[in-house]
Amino acid sequence: MSSNTPHRRTSHTTSHISSRRATHRRAAAVALAGVAALIATAVQSGAATAAPGPSPAKGSELIRLSPAQRAELIRDANATKAKTADDLGLGAKEKLVVRDVAKDSDGTLHTRYERTYDGLPVLGGDLVVTSDAGRTEQVVKATAKAIAPATVTPKISAAKAESQALSAAKAAGAEQPDAGRAPRKVIWAANGTPVLAYETVVGGLQEDGTPNELHVVTDAATGAKLFEYQGIENGTGNTMYSGTVTLGTAQSGSSYTLTDTARGNHKTYNLNRGTSGTGTLFSGPDDVWGNGSASNAETAAADAHYGAALTWDYYKNVHGRSGIRGDGVGAYSRVHYGNNYVNAFWSDSCFCMTYGDGSGNANPLTAIDVAGHEMTHGVTSNTAGLNYSGESGGLNEATSDIFGTSVEFYANNSSDVGDYLIGEEIDINGDGTPLRYMDKPSKDGASKDYWYSGIGGVDVHYSSGPANHFFYLLSEGSGTKTINGVTYNSPTSDGLPVTGIGRAKAEKIWFRALTTKFTSTTNYAGARTGTLAAAGELYGTDSAEYTAVANAWAGIAVGSRPGGGDPGGGTTFENAANVNIPDYGSAVTSSVTVSGRTGNAPSNLKVGVDIVHTWRGDLRIDLVAPDGSTYRLKNSGNDSADDVHETYTVNASSETANGTWKLRVQDLGPADTGYIDAWRLTFP
Repeated sequence: MSSNTPHRRTSHTTSHISSRRATHRRAAAVALAGVAALIATAVQSGAATAAPGPSPAKGSELIRLSPAQRAELIRDANATKAKTADDLGLGAKEKLVVRDVAKDSDGTLHTRYERTYDGLPVLGGDLVVTSDAGRTEQVVKATAKAIAPATVTPKISAAKAESQALSAAKAAGAEQPDAGRAPRKVIWAANGTPVLAYETVVGGLQEDGTPNELHVVTDAATGAKLFEYQGIENGTGNTMYSGTVTLGTAQSGSSYTLTDTARGNHKTYNLNRGTSGTGTLFSGPDDVWGNGSASNAETAAADAHYGAALTWDYYKNVHGRSGIRGDGVGAYSRVHYGNNYVNAFWSDSCFCMTYGDGSGNANPLTAIDVAGHEMTHGVTSNTAGLNYSGESGGLNEATSDIFGTSVEFYANNSSDVGDYLIGEEIDINGDGTPLRYMDKPSKDGASKDYWYSGIGGVDVHYSSGPANHFFYLLSEGSGTKTINGVTYNSPTSDGLPVTGIGRAKAEKIWFRALTTKFTSTTNYAGARTGTLAAAGELYGTDSAEYTAVANAWAGIAVGSRPGGGDPGGGTTFENAANVNIPDYGSAVTSSVTVSGRTGNAPSNLKVGVDIVHTWRGDLRIDLVAPDGSTYRLKNSGNDSADDVHETYTVNASSETANGTWKLRVQDLGPADTGYIDAWRLTFP
């Protein structure tokens, strides 16, 4: 960043529709959740107006960075991170840790950071800084709260925190739980006021034989459990599912190994029914692997190796990402985990995928979409880091479904054709049915089709349903359609149609949002804002793609349809672009352009306002009509709470409806920060 450019001090977090923001710690790893749920395992800019002015895309496609180019950008970010922290207005005890850097074709950089406070990791303190030629364009934070815990001296012992974590693991059915390392002190900032805490990681095995990696966060002052999540996120070869395929291998003398030298030296190992360690690298004399039958140990290895290669190629060729971390280094795969193990999982701790052989060891969980699903958990962990619980956990699971499906279509394999069914090849239910349905998720008997205020309390394998449904609607649209021999019939929550834009564009939009807009605490409302921003940057805010994103979200009950389409006959004009509100500074405005109306505005004009702010009592909010007339919506005063999520009714019958309307916001008190997340005008 240039030293002479003032940095806008902002405090971003994910937005909500009606519930408080979801705040959940990032998961470290994903497991295919048994027989009934898949694979164990903002933000935000871009206006959504009914008739926006021309806003062409800036050429915001992410470019392909070689590992060396990415490493250089990370070095540059590390060299300036102290200056960045100062520009962001972080406290003297706060430091930034560079996690990742992405770059647009127009030179815009998206740098993702973690934070520390007084040397302690801040869980839920991640943020993304978007900059152009050294000038900050946007900052997205996982939490809007200032990181200023009352103390960094614990009142309870680490031993007590560990004991409580072990008790939690036992209650969850863990076998022989153990804390492999002492609890570490952290700052817990993913919900409420940041506090000193202990994080304990409990190992052993879960009830079904999956490795245990239960993270328990304990308040270091009171001993109360603040949060817990499971860190293991389930989820020429003669293959079982993909026919005869070409595999990347390595030769040493007269022997070959399953080492893919073209893809970061990805290796595939045989655990031979074991449940720990790496196992034995597959090797042989003839470079032919498996015979298509589960009884041959090499068959599952061929499927897993092939799926890993396809996933690597998909991310590199479609999204320009070289490997899961973007650093050109391959993960590795382990097959034949346990005995009759009906699961698969990704683990950050080993940077590997692991596959069981299914019931009776007859159906290895190594199909293409499963491999894509599991490896995508690694990509999510190394980008947005979506917490594996609540709404962010559902989005984490859905991201793996979305890109697992995308990898399957990308493979174009005649033995396992692309579809919007998840896990259809592995027969995990024992009756030939798939594990998930993206067009109508509830067909699996448990997943949810639409968003609702309590969805954060649903298991993440089922709360992923609305996001999967959104992706299908955005790709293919609503109604009946047959694709590659599979018939789909996708409904919408409001009964109105959605026109798809094609899977290729939908993939681009979701990936850009994941890597440049989402944070660890992004919820469904934040995902809508982030994908709208991504669509606006890729295709323009006046594009059909942008409108389709808004309509697809409305189709699963997240947000409203732009420019009308309300079943009650109303028309909504919305702006979802973030506008920073200076702390104790001058007023800022956000605009929407109303067109296509006749006469004056109504006497019951609805003004919906969503503002993220750490003390809304500081805020004065006005609606400004096209002729400059002002309507006071909210005075500053003794209003002691966070955020503003309100709909105001204004008698604007003296105003001409068409024209540019503005929301004007001013912070009249010191010490608290925030931003306009979105606002809308609805003409009944």
